[in-house]
Amino acid sequence: MSHVPHELHEEFPEAAERMSELRKTDAHFAKLADRYHEVNRAIHRAETNVEPCAEEHEHEMRRERMRLKDEIAGMLSKTAG
Repeated sequence: MSHVPHELHEEFPEAAERMSELRKTDAHFAKLADRYHEVNRAIHRAETNVEPCAEEHEHEMRRERMRLKDEIAGMLSKTAG
């Protein structure tokens, strides 16, 4: 494990401006981005043993983060161009 947080602006550097705009104009996108940040931080705390958790819970959080990232990517691709 890399123990590096996967921030949205790092995951989608080409879409930073669009994400900022969507956060302001699309409540669903803002909710997804906020939840992604929350789950991402929890994973990072678990990885670094700041807040250790059961391995299965960590895997579940990773699955949720991936699902959120996929949905965010889909919304970004729809608004591209």
